[in-house]
Amino acid sequence: MSTPVNGSPGLRVGRPFGIPVYVSPTWLIVAAFITISFQKVFAGRLPGYSEAATYAVALAFAVLLYLSVLLHELAHCVVAKHYGLPVRRITLYLLGGVSEIEREPETAGREFNVAFAGPLVSLGLAGIGYLVSRYLPSEGIVAVLVLQLWSSNLIVGIFNLLPGLPLDGGRMLRAGVWKITRDSTTGTVAAAWVGRGVAVAVVVIPLMLNLMAGQDPSWDTLWLVVLASFIWMGASQSLRVARVRARLPQLRARLLARRALPVTAEVPLSEALRRANDAGAGAMVVVDHDGRPVGIVNEAAINATPEQRRPWVNVGSLARTLEPSLVLGADLEGESLLDAMRGTPSGEYLLVERGGEIYGVLATADVNRMFSGV
Repeated sequence: MSTPVNGSPGLRVGRPFGIPVYVSPTWLIVAAFITISFQKVFAGRLPGYSEAATYAVALAFAVLLYLSVLLHELAHCVVAKHYGLPVRRITLYLLGGVSEIEREPETAGREFNVAFAGPLVSLGLAGIGYLVSRYLPSEGIVAVLVLQLWSSNLIVGIFNLLPGLPLDGGRMLRAGVWKITRDSTTGTVAAAWVGRGVAVAVVVIPLMLNLMAGQDPSWDTLWLVVLASFIWMGASQSLRVARVRARLPQLRARLLARRALPVTAEVPLSEALRRANDAGAGAMVVVDHDGRPVGIVNEAAINATPEQRRPWVNVGSLARTLEPSLVLGADLEGESLLDAMRGTPSGEYLLVERGGEIYGVLATADVNRMFSGV
């Protein structure tokens, strides 16, 4: 699975192929779940071994299974890096692994190849494990572990090929629709809706089969609900991303710019606001006595300043120093504009013409309003 995650990545455990790998604390939950669940399986297949020994084998299986998941995610990342896509990290967590690839492939073919690499490795591991198991004794810890690992990798590979986002099969479906329609957004929407259908099927089909067999829901049903929730949320997030992308052509720095009033740092805030109101300006830029911009007055800081204090507060104290990354070209638009803003998060940015002349101020709040309701 290859959708980005937010928050603390967890404990860093290595850097294969130059890609940082982290293990989330939530992995301990699933490791414990796998160990407890499979202890009975291994106890049945390893008669004569103590309970402690079968727990140890189950824990070893949990670790080896996640090493397989790591290889699955590494396959995505290696192919992505081959195409020049930046990879931030891999995180192993509660529901498997996630590869954080910072940019989407430029073509549908590359999207398909990056997505297919993971399931291909899982199925390859299953095939290798199956061949090895044929030459091992039918009994013993190694034989039992290999059998369980290759069958688990087969399930992981097939499950990830289900045609719905955020699963790898969903990305492959997205690539196919993208290729046919020549529109990546259409591909995303189609694969995301199929992903929602997959989420429902993951719970409903096993539940229906249990009811038809006269069996009551088990703890496995709860696990399926958790898995389905993950798929549903991932698909929904993909739909939101698609809606955002649909609005990107309307995102132009020039159209969103506020007229900027130049003021020197010592001007009282109340006076600066009066001048801005008279000039019809929606932002203030602090300039030195030669007229060069040195800072942008923060709108949030203005709003937080009580009206009775504004005559005694100068604008310089409410301004953010104008770093080079806060100066953007007035011609920026679409994803290029968003990338520039992500580089240095701020409430305001100074927009300049190609010759360096001040065009205006871009407020992050105005950009956010464009995507409100998405």
